[in-house]
Amino acid sequence: MKEIKAYVHSNRIADVISALKASSVWSAGGNGDHNLTVYMVKGSLLPLDDSEKRYSVELGEEVVNEYKLELHCSDEYADELVEVISRVARTGQVTAGWIYVIDIAQAIRVG
Repeated sequence: MKEIKAYVHSNRIADVISALKASSVWSAGGNGDHNLTVYMVKGSLLPLDDSEKRYSVELGEEVVNEYKLELHCSDEYADELVEVISRVARTGQVTAGWIYVIDIAQAIRVG
């Protein structure tokens, strides 16, 4: 099992989620026991424009409101889901975000 973590600009997150749900993995039921979670985070991506810049009093510096997406999936589906995120999250910047793929040693269902 894999965990995919992606950090993307706020103006791309809705399209990323829609593209994931429209992917062949999702539509074929390949998402299995997935868990898709999205958080707004204060990050360090380069802002696309001045409207993305924020000043964090807590951190004492300028930040960008970005989104962190977490998705759990079977190993066989990770590459396709990463490709979807990478393609749809693009902004035209050299670095528009980050995607991490992590092996999950064990997943235990509660309930």
